Amino acid sequence: MKLSEVLIKPILTEKANAQSEKQNKFAFRVNRKANKLEIKDAVEAFYGVSVKDVHTIVVPAKNKTRYTKAGFIQGQKPAYKKAYVTVAEGDSIDLYGSI
Repeated sequence: MKLSEVLIKPILTEKANAQSEKQNKFAFRVNRKANKLEIKDAVEAFYGVSVKDVHTIVVPAKNKTRYTKAGFIQGQKPAYKKAYVTVAEGDSIDLYGSI
């Protein structure tokens, strides 16, 4: 798998921001087929930091129902994979630099 296909986007939530400040962990949404070694290589290549540890989680799909004028609409949100990347001390990733 190409390194550009591994990382989809960073996860910017309050929990992820707190972990990045206190524990030097950063959260990313990644390709479902990517393994920990590919995720590590992609983060090191794109952000220029040394990665100490990678934890992955597959978030399961959820059923969703909405009530509209046309009646009930049922659907499903897709499953996706998250990766929590621990960066070595002294290194940091600036996720808000381009905003």
